[in-house]
Amino acid sequence: QVQLLESGGGLVQAGGSLRLSCAASGTMFGINTMGWYRQVPGKQRELVATITSGGSTNYADYVKGRFTISSNNAKKTVYLQMNSLEPEDTAVYYCNLNYLDALWRRVREYWGQGTQVTVSS
Repeated sequence: QVQLLESGGGLVQAGGSLRLSCAASGTMFGINTMGWYRQVPGKQRELVATITSGGSTNYADYVKGRFTISSNNAKKTVYLQMNSLEPEDTAVYYCNLNYLDALWRRVREYWGQGTQVTVSS
């Protein structure tokens, strides 16, 4: 019953900004980490940023200083503020949830369906 709802993707000109959000729902014992990854056709999915329930963040080098990840634990929601967007940022952005299931407290991962971000030159 765990679900992820992603939003905020779209088309923006170079230098512009977008804010992605991802809300988790369903029964779980607890969330370990939520984050964002991105993928372009023909390439592997790559890390953008992650944040733990304690607030520790991890960023890919190429987004440091431009992107900011944050979360609202009560709402089980993660956000990605993307500033100074470049055409190279064009990709499908996927929300990732790492959590402990409610029944067995086993570590599980779940991926969102992805939201398209397109940055025009």
